[in-house]
Amino acid sequence: MADWTTLRYVVVDVEGNGQQPPDLVELAAVPIVNGTIGEPVSWLVKPELPIKHFATRIHGLTNKDVADAPLFVAIKDDVLAAMDGAALVAHNAHVDVDVLSRKLGDWQRPEVFDTLELARRLLPKQESYRLGALVETFKLAKGLPEGFTPHRATYDALVAARLFVRLAGLPDTRPLSLEELRGDSSREGEDETPALF
Repeated sequence: MADWTTLRYVVVDVEGNGQQPPDLVELAAVPIVNGTIGEPVSWLVKPELPIKHFATRIHGLTNKDVADAPLFVAIKDDVLAAMDGAALVAHNAHVDVDVLSRKLGDWQRPEVFDTLELARRLLPKQESYRLGALVETFKLAKGLPEGFTPHRATYDALVAARLFVRLAGLPDTRPLSLEELRGDSSREGEDETPALF
C-alpha cells in the first residue's frame, strides 16, 4: 500500500468578506511535500463587495486593509501555480473549495482531504472538532512566528497543515496508507481505519 507521503499536498485557507456568497479577502497556501510542511504563501485580495463588520470581527481585516490589494484576477495564475499538481487539504474544506471554485472558473478540482472529517473519523473521542480546539489540544501553534493570529489565512493554513501531518503521520506508531487516509475500507479483507487516539 502506498504511504500517504507519496502524494503532494497544498493546505489552503480562505478568509471572506461576510457577503453571501462570500468573496475572497485573503488566501494562504502551505505545501506539504514528502510529508514535510513547506513555506506558506499568502495574498490579500480586494473583494468586489465591502467586508462586513462581523467578518472583520472574526479575521480582523478591514476594507482599508485591502483597499490597495489586487483583484483576484491579478493573482489567479500565482494561486493556480501554488496548487498545481497537489491534492487539496483544508479544515471544513467545502467552504474553501466553494470559494476557489467560484473564483477560478473552469478549475479542475483535485482530490480533497478535509481535516475536519479526518479528525472526526480518526479522533472519535474529541469534545470539539473546531480548528481552534484541535490546535489547543495538540499544541499546533507552538513555535509559529510572532504576529500569526487565529482566523488569518496563513495561521489557519499552517495549523491545519500541522493537524493533517499529525493525523496522517501517526508519529507514535506508523504512517497511514493513502487508502486509510482516504477512508477506503471497501476493499475485500480490510478493516475500517482504526481510531488513532
